[in-house]
Amino acid sequence: MPATRSTPDIILIGTTLLLLSIGIVMVYSASADWALVKFNDPFFFAKRQLLFAGVGVAAMFFIMNVNYMTWRTWAKILLVICFVLLIGVLIPGVGMVRGGARSWIGVGAFSIQPSEFMKLAMITFLAKYLAEHQKKITSFKKGLIPTLGLVMIAFAMIMLQPDLGTGSVMVGTSIVMIFVAGARISHFVGLGFVGLAGFAGLIISAPYRIKRITSFLDPWSDELGSGFQIIQSLYSLGPGGLMGLGLGQSRQKFGYLPEPQTDFIFAILSEELGFIGGALVLLLFSILLWRGVRIALGAPDLFGSFLAIGIIGMVAIQVMINIGVVTGLIPVTGITLPLISYGGSSLTLMLASIGVLLNISRYAKY
Repeated sequence: MPATRSTPDIILIGTTLLLLSIGIVMVYSASADWALVKFNDPFFFAKRQLLFAGVGVAAMFFIMNVNYMTWRTWAKILLVICFVLLIGVLIPGVGMVRGGARSWIGVGAFSIQPSEFMKLAMITFLAKYLAEHQKKITSFKKGLIPTLGLVMIAFAMIMLQPDLGTGSVMVGTSIVMIFVAGARISHFVGLGFVGLAGFAGLIISAPYRIKRITSFLDPWSDELGSGFQIIQSLYSLGPGGLMGLGLGQSRQKFGYLPEPQTDFIFAILSEELGFIGGALVLLLFSILLWRGVRIALGAPDLFGSFLAIGIIGMVAIQVMINIGVVTGLIPVTGITLPLISYGGSSLTLMLASIGVLLNISRYAKY
């Protein structure tokens, strides 16, 4: 167990709290009018986000003081618990259906999304496995196939909900960790073709996914249907200009962009705060990723290094997918912007994950 213990990464803490603060303000700005119409309370979503943020920050500071090697001991148990929860989600009467997806367990507004917690559980388990069996990962049969097989089982269970966005982030993060551990590029190339074929099959099997692809290529071909979200998002980005229309002055949040406080909150942020505001948020994410990579490189052991890479890889993939969707570069996937978008499980999970990263930073040398 690492012996040296120092103060956590202050820059990482400051960057996280700044992004979180921007998120709370933007959730209120993006949702106030819709919340007033639907719930007769303009602060409905903002108050919930503030509650989630409070729980998440408390979890972050608590976990920051829990030695990260503890998660190595509990890695298998946490993974099993998350698999059980994923099974529970699929049981009628246990799992809750929202927006056409059976992804939540709970009562009323108090619910959790097991697929979100599976991401961190998988990262923790892979960090343990790769640290103990790094030499095996160069073997296609003994290392790569068993590892990816476990990841794909979890992905298949998440897809039964269905939740392509969260599943894609988990798979992408796992691939980053396996690649960093030393897997051969030639193996990835071969599996890449298989993965593309499987991904194409998932798209073809669901008509709404085909519509998302076609609308991504030409959103104006169905501007009131499948292309509606992308078009309205682009209409948000354009008028923002350099300085933006001003905080609270977005036009697209008035019934044009559906659920503007979640997946498309960056579009509202850019409309109100302009290119400068959007660039500032991206700069803060870049700083967060930079500190995460430094922590991973300075970790005192392989488990800490792989764990840090997994967490920072998860953040990076979510940011790239979300910004890509908002700017029309990739199809709509339903991925939130970390620390900014409205959400309970996703926000709490992200802050808890950063807490783990902060604990690793207390032992890292950089």
